[in-house]
Amino acid sequence: MIDHVRDLASVREATDRLLTAVAKLDNGAVAEASRLPGWTRGHLLTHIARNADALGNVLRGLPMYVSGEARDADIDSGAGRPLDAQLADLRESADRLMETAGAVDDWTRTVTLRNGVTDAAARIPFRRLTEVALHHVDLGIGYELADLPDDLLGREIDYLAQRFSGHADLPSVTVTATDGRQWHTGRADGRAVTLTGTAPALLGWLAGRGDRGAGLETGGAPLPALPPL
Repeated sequence: MIDHVRDLASVREATDRLLTAVAKLDNGAVAEASRLPGWTRGHLLTHIARNADALGNVLRGLPMYVSGEARDADIDSGAGRPLDAQLADLRESADRLMETAGAVDDWTRTVTLRNGVTDAAARIPFRRLTEVALHHVDLGIGYELADLPDDLLGREIDYLAQRFSGHADLPSVTVTATDGRQWHTGRADGRAVTLTGTAPALLGWLAGRGDRGAGLETGGAPLPALPPL
């Protein structure tokens, strides 16, 4: 069940964790490459800040971004800023999002994100939580998938497994964590490929992070290639 109150509290914790980690960097580290192809850490930090503003727009019933081009231009223009400016932007944009969330009076309504995607308003805090947590990993500064809270690992695996469920370009896949949790994704027909591994490794495969499934057991079958998110 979606619990936006719990998720907002988790967003605060994840944001504080990110701010504490980023504050230990210097201007040179901000300019270095992140784990996302073509993006420096400055690009990624700017994106996290602009995502907070974009989700605030969503909660207010406004377009998430003016346009895809404007979104990309904002990230490019902010990428080269020094550490102190990046930190201030991260903190202030996060505060604005929390202020907007605090004014929401109907969390049951449907909201619109990018490209016409719709979701329940109550799921926006979870979307923000995964954005902050996964991009913290993408910074490549010592925070890894294995450091994510276990509850978040399971919920994000569940979310991505559902997102790929029924996808014609993905065979039937049974995803089994070493702790016994299990999910199903891909096509409903055909013999299922069984992937077994730790929850961080499974999330790495589903989210395109880390070694992208290289450590998973497949029972001898080839590792299925995931379609684009």
